[in-house]
Amino acid sequence: MINRTIKAAESGKRLHRFLRTLMPNLPLGQIYKMIDNGKVKVNGKRKNQNYELAAGDELVLYVEEDAYKEASIGQKKAKYVGVNANVDVLYEDAELMVVNKPVGMLTHPDQADQKDTLINRVHAYMYRKGELDSPLFMPATANRLDRNTSGIVLVGKTAGMLHQLNQWIQKHEMQKYYLTIVEGRLTGEGEVTGELVRDEKSNRTKVAAAGTEQAKSAETRYRTVQTGDSYSLVEIELISGRTHQIRSHFQHIGHSLLGDIKYGGKRFGDVNHQLLHAWRIVLPDGREFKAPLPARMREVAVRLDLGTSL
Repeated sequence: MINRTIKAAESGKRLHRFLRTLMPNLPLGQIYKMIDNGKVKVNGKRKNQNYELAAGDELVLYVEEDAYKEASIGQKKAKYVGVNANVDVLYEDAELMVVNKPVGMLTHPDQADQKDTLINRVHAYMYRKGELDSPLFMPATANRLDRNTSGIVLVGKTAGMLHQLNQWIQKHEMQKYYLTIVEGRLTGEGEVTGELVRDEKSNRTKVAAAGTEQAKSAETRYRTVQTGDSYSLVEIELISGRTHQIRSHFQHIGHSLLGDIKYGGKRFGDVNHQLLHAWRIVLPDGREFKAPLPARMREVAVRLDLGTSL
């Protein structure tokens, strides 16, 4: 018989998924069978496979210890010795962390950069606080920003919160606002709804011609904050969340982002990437979070006489 107490980070996870993570070497069908046959109990009672675990639940598995060890081989607890734990935390509670990602940092590891990424720093930060206490659930980001896009990233510290954040995003119930500087004089408000198609080889997104297969709907709303002689400061509400959506949509309407060479923009001094900042998020539960504008973007805005509204 195996006894286990559910940790706070594991709360909200469905029973069958938790058991699948706990015993990765067991087929899912066998896990379902264990649940159906009463070999799994929570707080002394049988539960169905979709029961959502809560912190403090007492889980009992009626299996031999040797069989359990064989089923759970491969579990490892990550260590974060030497990993930078410096994170700009805008908000944090027991379930949610809101962080401000700097320009130049990846949200998640890729083939080129495996270590110093935002999520690795978050894990290191939590590890040093003694909060990374479950080998079965790792806190994860609900939204992702490009390397050169700064601003708010939401992190689910528990399985339940991560699921909730993902549901809000999928159902478009979360309001996400960006600030950027675009080329040309843009006034008033508007909306861009061009369907987008993605080319993974070139890592580019473009507005698709009518009838293009695999094109995906996309909606971007904007409001001009301030207009200068040749550039405009714009607030953008991202309705859908396609890769490079803002950059491709604004190139399409003839107002590429300042410095965004990849999407038709021109270099501005030493700025050779988009100045795009995820500055405000409003959750459906009413909570609102803001991230201050990066110093470099603020400097450029002031130089272009666009900074009086910041």
